[in-house]
Amino acid sequence: MKPMAVIVEGMVQEDGTLDLVGRVNLPSGPVHVTIQPVAAAVQPDRFWAMLETIWASQAGAGVAPRSREEIDAEIAASRDESEGEAAEAERLQDECRGGRERPR
Repeated sequence: MKPMAVIVEGMVQEDGTLDLVGRVNLPSGPVHVTIQPVAAAVQPDRFWAMLETIWASQAGAGVAPRSREEIDAEIAASRDESEGEAAEAERLQDECRGGRERPR
């Protein structure tokens, strides 16, 4: 029989005992058990409180969030700059191709 690994969630209690969640779908017999702590997930309320603290700090320092119009203008400027760079690269490629295609 091919050995198979099963991951089961559980909780280590204060007294050191282990409580498993659900049943294990394995035949009866000896097994090896490895216990690995699970990183605590960030609690949504703690995360939200942290964001509110950051926002309050920024507001207290006079930092105002960008408006939708400012963000849209920055995106448009970035796109225009990228398009200009792409057009310049294409122009240089065409110029180089033209130099190679001329007979010597």
